Amino acid sequence: MSVENGERQLESGVLTDFHEVMDYATYLRLDDVLGAQRPLSSPEHHDELLFIVQHQTTELWLKLIIHELLSARDLMDADRLPVALKRLARVKHIQSTMTEQWSVLATLTPSEYAGFRKILGPSSGFQSYQYRAVEFLLGNKNERMLEVFAPRPAVHEMLTRLLDEPTVYDSFLRLLARRGYAVPETVLQRDVRRAWVENPDLVPVVRRIYENGDTDWDLYEACEDLVDIEDAFQNWRFRHMSTVQRIIGFKTGTGGSSGVPFLRKALELTFFPELYTVRTMIGV
Repeated sequence: MSVENGERQLESGVLTDFHEVMDYATYLRLDDVLGAQRPLSSPEHHDELLFIVQHQTTELWLKLIIHELLSARDLMDADRLPVALKRLARVKHIQSTMTEQWSVLATLTPSEYAGFRKILGPSSGFQSYQYRAVEFLLGNKNERMLEVFAPRPAVHEMLTRLLDEPTVYDSFLRLLARRGYAVPETVLQRDVRRAWVENPDLVPVVRRIYENGDTDWDLYEACEDLVDIEDAFQNWRFRHMSTVQRIIGFKTGTGGSSGVPFLRKALELTFFPELYTVRTMIGV
């Protein structure tokens, strides 16, 4: 790069004619992506764009999380744990980005949000089918949630499929069994349509992994990666709750929930309880 008369000179090899070849915007379909932000307030409220971009960006990250978790699950089923762990590591970084995004939405003041909140109608983040897909993949399954998506047949079918399929945790536990760990048969044959609940008989199995980290390091690492993902998910939930409280206080949610109290209850949910229970036992 050189500078002449205050102007940056392009290198001779840089393409500038895209009449017959694909350019950046075409590859990324930026006309579609950047045309999807359509505020409904009239006159258009300045801060509605922030609200839309925040949530659309989150949905894009959720799409990538689903992509990575599905791959991680399949790789575990194929006994390719090291590659699966790479997928989980990427999920952790995505979660960190999603959590930090709340700081942008938190710049929205109560009076600014009130300026366009009514145009949202009953729409709510509770209705995010991708968020529900992530929860299903991690073990928080709830068949009743499918009712919300009945008007969207393709979405309803996708979530039903995930409801019927093993979770990432199921695949990990089945991998443990194939590696010789005494995973209870009740775990291996469980109804995967049900939400995961702690199984005390599984805790000694997890304890063995932590006590044999030198010989089964990949399994040890997998347990910690799953804990990292749960911690990150809880951090995201907390930032969601605190951001909502900062903006609307204790008003009810647009979708009919109690708002902050509803979000606070979500903090009690856990995906991998045995990985936390075992911590009390280690070193005793």
